[in-house]
Amino acid sequence: MAAERAELLSILAEDADDNVRERAANSLLSQPLEGFVTALQGDAPAAQLFRHCGNNLIDKPEIATALVKHWRCPPQFLSAAAKRLPTSAVQELLLDLDRLSAQPALVGALLQSASLTALQRQELEELLREDPEPETAFADAAESEADAARRVTLVQRLMRMRVVDRVQLALKGNREERLALIHDPCKVVQRGVLQSARITEREVEAFASMANLSEDTLRVIAMNRKYCKNYVVVRNLTNNPKTPIDVTLHFLPHIIEKDLKVLTMNKNVSETLRNAAMRLKRQRDLARKPE
Repeated sequence: MAAERAELLSILAEDADDNVRERAANSLLSQPLEGFVTALQGDAPAAQLFRHCGNNLIDKPEIATALVKHWRCPPQFLSAAAKRLPTSAVQELLLDLDRLSAQPALVGALLQSASLTALQRQELEELLREDPEPETAFADAAESEADAARRVTLVQRLMRMRVVDRVQLALKGNREERLALIHDPCKVVQRGVLQSARITEREVEAFASMANLSEDTLRVIAMNRKYCKNYVVVRNLTNNPKTPIDVTLHFLPHIIEKDLKVLTMNKNVSETLRNAAMRLKRQRDLARKPE
């Protein structure tokens, strides 16, 4: 009820009738902040609500966050609202790569936030890069396409694209494009591949086994609960020499017996992981022995 009242009063505060406008403006002063926040979280808030909140309440972090999060927020309020965002709100927006790559103005606004961490600033600045990538940046990507002519065409196309365009392609492109872009030199593009609604479990299984991916990309896979419900992904990450050691040690207890034995003989993984696998195997062997 508070949300509906806040939105209605915002509309009436711009009424053509002076008396209606004045009474609505006075009533707005006594409305609870939560009502405006809830109203801004609706599917299609009135333009008057955006204007009232943007002109009068934008100094409140809750209002600023609600404004920036809504895709209908007028551009003139984005910069002022972004400056007041808490770090957690910036991080939540960074997860929505589809919106950020489609709205570079929002990325620019977020860069003005006073609460940005160094890593958040780096990701946002990476999104706004427009300088072309050198051909060598897609050396690994080229290997993902078997047909030579199509491989050259794909690499040339990627080289000419801005980072935001490659993120959009990562999110919405086909399997061949995802396979190329998982090797993109920009981490934010790699994250876009892993956030694609079209990505299959088989693709993630393959990515988890690739020793030419960055540690950061492998860690993103490992942190995704959905992906790690797939045992093949867990096994491939554990056997991948590029997977960070803290990740592989965390997954080790989930490795089944036959794969654990293979891991103890895998000279490509770190000695620390191999020794831990040997200890776990001995413990399991002892536990199975009859007393």
